[in-house]
Amino acid sequence: MDVILQDEVRGLGRLGDQVTVKAGYARNFLIPKGKAVIPTAENIARFKASQAVLQQAAETRLQQAKTRLEQLSALTRVQIVARAGAEGKLFGSVGAREIALAITAAGVELAKHELSLPKGPLRQVGEHEINCHLHSEVAGTLTVEVTAAV
Repeated sequence: MDVILQDEVRGLGRLGDQVTVKAGYARNFLIPKGKAVIPTAENIARFKASQAVLQQAAETRLQQAKTRLEQLSALTRVQIVARAGAEGKLFGSVGAREIALAITAAGVELAKHELSLPKGPLRQVGEHEINCHLHSEVAGTLTVEVTAAV
């Protein structure tokens, strides 16, 4: 199924690209989220008329992501306290949700879907590198320190 992207979609294309995707992906994700439209004559004309506005909105989101990355870079370390055993193994784990809440509490708004835990949830006390994907063109790393609760 052919669609015209109205927003940048990671791994698929940029604003204004006409791409071919599976019908279910278009019907269930791209079209309901407003990320794509079916390329009919009416939709193409509407897209061309509003392309400047969409470009400006995309540029604004990119600038906001760059600003947030600078704020994240200013955070040298995020500390999370969790219950742990004598050997440093956590009772449970620390996931993206807990990390996002700790970063938001530190002053930088971050959603859990913007974090990538390369080795899965954190299960040990210590320092861990976390990948942050704020925009398809803006990514960085952050150090999270998990300490044992006393």
